[in-house]
Amino acid sequence: MYTSNELSRVSFIVMREMRTPLIALITVYSVAIFGMVSIPGPEIDGKIEYLSIFHAFYFMTYTATTTGFGEIPFAFSDAQRLWAIACLYVSVVTWFYALGSIVRLFQNVFFKRAVDELRFALSVNRIGAPFYIICGFGDTGSVLVRGLNDAGLHAVVIDESAERVMALKLRNYKTAVPGLCADASVPRHLLEAGVTSEYCKAVVAITSIEDVNLKISAVARLLNPDVGILTMSKMDVFEETLATLGGEVHIVDPFKTFAKVLNACINNPAFYALNNWLVGDKGANLESYVHPPVGGWIIAGYGRMGMEANHVLTMNGIKTAVIDPHSRKKEEEIETYITGRANAKTLRKAGIDHAVGLLAAADDDGQNLSVLLNARSLNQNLFTIVRQNSHQNELAFAKADADMIMQPTLVTARKILLLLIAPLLKHFFRYLLAREPGRDDDIKQVISTLRDKIGDKKPLLVTVDFTREKSRAVIQYLDQGFDVLLGDIIADPRNPEQELELMLFVIQSEGQVIVLPSNDHKIKEGDQLLFCGTAYAKQILKSTINNEYTLHYLCTGIHKPSSYFAQWYARRFNKA
Repeated sequence: MYTSNELSRVSFIVMREMRTPLIALITVYSVAIFGMVSIPGPEIDGKIEYLSIFHAFYFMTYTATTTGFGEIPFAFSDAQRLWAIACLYVSVVTWFYALGSIVRLFQNVFFKRAVDELRFALSVNRIGAPFYIICGFGDTGSVLVRGLNDAGLHAVVIDESAERVMALKLRNYKTAVPGLCADASVPRHLLEAGVTSEYCKAVVAITSIEDVNLKISAVARLLNPDVGILTMSKMDVFEETLATLGGEVHIVDPFKTFAKVLNACINNPAFYALNNWLVGDKGANLESYVHPPVGGWIIAGYGRMGMEANHVLTMNGIKTAVIDPHSRKKEEEIETYITGRANAKTLRKAGIDHAVGLLAAADDDGQNLSVLLNARSLNQNLFTIVRQNSHQNELAFAKADADMIMQPTLVTARKILLLLIAPLLKHFFRYLLAREPGRDDDIKQVISTLRDKIGDKKPLLVTVDFTREKSRAVIQYLDQGFDVLLGDIIADPRNPEQELELMLFVIQSEGQVIVLPSNDHKIKEGDQLLFCGTAYAKQILKSTINNEYTLHYLCTGIHKPSSYFAQWYARRFNKA
C-alpha cells in the first residue's frame, strides 16, 4: 500500500522539526533528575535520605503541569529546594520552546500537505468497491461525481484548487468522496489515489489544460496497463496521441459530441428527445420534439464548435453564413464569411432578416448572450442555439430562453458518465441511428414503452452483470440446470403478471450484442444487461437476482419453503 510511504514522510517531517526541542527536553529532564537524586535530603531517624530516580521523575512531571502536589515523598532539604527552583525555571522555558515548535510544525506547509496526502491515501484504501479517479473537479468533474454518486459508484478526486477540494466536504453525497489538492499528472498522487488498486476501474482526465490531460493519461497507462482511461480533448493532435496509448481509451470531444447530437436533432428529432430525457436534461420530456428548421443559418464564432456545427449543417443541405473576428483558415467552402465581431451591422450583412436559425458559438458567455439579444431584436422568429461556457451563468442562459443550450462541460460530463455507468448504451444508440427501414418505428415504439413504464418519473440507467458476486441467486439457479428467462427477472414479485418499471435496451451475451431482446431470452452466466427504469424498480430487480426464494417463485410460480419446518413439511408432503 502506498500509505506506508506517506506515513514515512509525515514521520520524517515530525522528527526533523521536533528533533531539537525533544533533545532539549530530554537533556533538561536528565540533568534535573540526576541533580535531584544526587543532592542529599533531610536527615530522618539519623539517616540522610535521597530521592529515587522514580520520585525525582515524578516530581519533575507534576510540577511541569503546574499541579503542585508538594514535596514528595518527604520534605526537601534547602539544597534540594534550591535545585528544584533552578530546574523549574529552566524546564518552563524549555517547554515554551517545545510548544512553539509544535505550533510551527502544524503551520508547516509541507507537514500539512503530507498529512493531507496520508489521510487521502488511507481513505482510498478503505474503499472496498469499484471506484473511479476523477482528475479535475471543475464544472465537468462536479457533474460527473454527482452522477456517479447517485448511481451508487465511488469516486476519488484530485484537483489543484484547494477551494474545490474543500467543496467536496460540503456536498450531500450518499458516499464519501475523498479529495486531494494536488497535481494529478504527478505519478505519486495517482498512486495515492489508488491507480494500481484492483478496485480502480478507470482514470478520468478532465482538467482544463490539454497537456495535463495527456500527461495524466500517459502516466496512468504506465502505472496500470489494465486501467481504463477517459479523457477530454478538443484538439486533433492530442486525440491522435491519446489513441496510441493502448488499452481501453475513450476520448471525449464535446464539440464533436454536440455535432452528432445536432445531426440527430435535424434528421431524427425523436432520438434527440430520447437522448436528452435519458441524460436528465432540464425540461426534457418524451412528448415534445425539437426540430431545427431548414433554411439560412448564421454562425457567430468559428472556433471548434462553429466548425463542427457548420460541417453538420452543410452536410444536411443547410446554407450558412459565418461571422468571426479572425480570417478563415479552413479551406472548406463557406458561401458567406464575414470577418468581424457579431453585432447588428454584421448580422444584417449576414442576412439576419431572412435567416431561420442562429448559432452563437463564441468562447465568451457575455458575447454569446449579446449576439442572441441583437439577433432577436432583428428577427424574432429565429431558432437559436447558444454556447454556455461557464456553469455559473446558468441563470442568465435560462432567462435567455434559447431553443438549445450547448454547455461543453455538461456535454463532456454526460458522455463520460454514460460510458462509465452504461457502456452498452452506445450499441443501443448505434442501432437506433442506423439508416435502415423501420428504424423510425423502433424509436417511436421505444419512446412509447418508456412513456408507459416510467412516465414522469426520473429515468435511471441500470447495468446488471450476471456474475456470482452480483447475481448470486441467478447463477445458483443456472448451476442446478434450470433456465432463467428475461421475463422472469423483470416480473413484479408482488404481481408476477405485471412487469417492473423497467425496459431492457441491450444484452451482451457470449460476445454478441442483442438490442431490444424478447422476454424469452435465456440468461447465461457472464451476461451483461442494460435497463432503463426507476430507482424503485432497480432495487426490486437487484433483490430478485440475489434472493433464491423470490427468483424461484417468479420462475416456477411456486413459493420455495424457507424455514426448516416448511422444508421438512414439503419433503414429507411430496413423498406422500
